Amino acid sequence: MTALAIDARGLCKSFAGRVAVSNAAIQMPRGEVWGFLGPNGSGKTTTVRMLCGLLKPDAGEGACLGHDILTQTDAIKRETGYMTQKFSFWEDLSIRENLDFVARLYDMDNRRARVGKAIENLGLGHRQHQLAGMLSGGCKQRMALAACILHDPKLLLLDEPTAGVDPQARREFWEEIHRLSEQGLTVLVATHYMDEAERCDRIVYIAHGKMIARGTVGEVIAASHLVTRIAEGEGARHLAAEIGGKPGVEHAAFFGAALHISGQDGGALDAALAPIAGNPACGGARRNRALRMYSSI
Repeated sequence: MTALAIDARGLCKSFAGRVAVSNAAIQMPRGEVWGFLGPNGSGKTTTVRMLCGLLKPDAGEGACLGHDILTQTDAIKRETGYMTQKFSFWEDLSIRENLDFVARLYDMDNRRARVGKAIENLGLGHRQHQLAGMLSGGCKQRMALAACILHDPKLLLLDEPTAGVDPQARREFWEEIHRLSEQGLTVLVATHYMDEAERCDRIVYIAHGKMIARGTVGEVIAASHLVTRIAEGEGARHLAAEIGGKPGVEHAAFFGAALHISGQDGGALDAALAPIAGNPACGGARRNRALRMYSSI
């Protein structure tokens, strides 16, 4: 068996003449948790569907769990769990009824016991007879995950699994993902939440259908060659519009209550921020006396 769970090269896909994915390549080792990052419409879902055999590439080749993504899609589907972005189960059935239906699709033996184990492992025992349509976003997410791992897959593909759920549910979901990874499951998570990248072994970043960065979080940050200054305090709320477009300032965005200002030329960035940082020579000390500015680590 290959050491790679996913080994795909040159994947391309267009819809009605519009390029969705161009020359995508992923080589993902077994047993790791990877983040597949990018904004909405970047091509994440299309790539995931090509990898698991739900969508045929226009060009490219590769293997998923050792099976050819062009000719052995049935084998890939049997060994893969795929969680779609939109909740795709029957809302007029209970959690247990939904999972029992999935177990029947896979023709699983000892079905009742395996469904019961999945329910307990995901903490859904007290809600197992509740209709799926009445569940909160976090519980729907857990039920969908239970359905995806019911047949003991070797690879888990998750498409925006934490979109629209509260922060506590997101934390609990990621704890479950890492628990499954410790048991040997390979996990590829498509997301647009940058903070979730820190929970992954490696990340792949895709934009406009093209993969533009890959590696550990540290490697991707280092390869960007960006210098970042962080401003926080009372005065930070008014800075974004003031510094936008200044020489050296390429990007400014809030993370929590702090404004992160980035650019590739550290000297030019500091020169642009010197008046704002409270440099007495520039007349900014009094105006920004509540502002604190420092370099990111």
